Amino acid sequence: MNVDIWSDIACPWCYIGKRRFEKALADFPHRDEVTVTWHSFQLDPSLPEHYDGTAIEYLSERKGMPTGQVREMFTHVAAQAKGEGLSYDFDHLVVANSLRGHQLLHLSKEHGVADLVKEALLSAHFEHGQDIGDQQVLTGIGTAAGLDADEIGDVLRTERFQGAIEADIEQARAIGIQGVPFFVVGERYGVSGAQPPELIRQALEKAWTETNPVVMVDSSSGEAACGPDGCAI
Repeated sequence: MNVDIWSDIACPWCYIGKRRFEKALADFPHRDEVTVTWHSFQLDPSLPEHYDGTAIEYLSERKGMPTGQVREMFTHVAAQAKGEGLSYDFDHLVVANSLRGHQLLHLSKEHGVADLVKEALLSAHFEHGQDIGDQQVLTGIGTAAGLDADEIGDVLRTERFQGAIEADIEQARAIGIQGVPFFVVGERYGVSGAQPPELIRQALEKAWTETNPVVMVDSSSGEAACGPDGCAI
């Protein structure tokens, strides 16, 4: 069974959602038969490659929100992240466009290390104040996952996976995805947002049951069974 996940590297709820999904999957009896496919999504394609101010300043200017309101929002999200074992540091977060990170993510999918790279990108952005648009940072993340530095450089220079990124985003639009994280379980059930593990597991169980129904062998004789009218003798 496949689980397709749309998310953005520059999305704080996407990291929280990743952790909650992992908890749900860890308790799922058929977890070894689940394949996870990461898909690209950009919440704000207009993000600059470089921004000299803080994340609070950027959101306040971009969204027209009072600074105090943005800070309260960050405090709430950081508390939710802490509950999942994550240490968000919004004071040192580097505002950066996530497009180059998505290029790296698609390369990692080709080499079977997408989850490692996705985890490292999210952690670099939200926990370690690293610039996810910087080639040196991206090369370090990729090589740590076993990717070749020269190939990473080639991908970032040529934007080899631009078509794949756009296809992911177009597929999201076709499905009706307007926010991330968004999980499609077994090509049947959509889960929007960083939902509790219990809800995600319910979707996993329901999709598994419908995809893998119990197959009955011939029991027409009715022997060695009990029913509403008694037991066979």
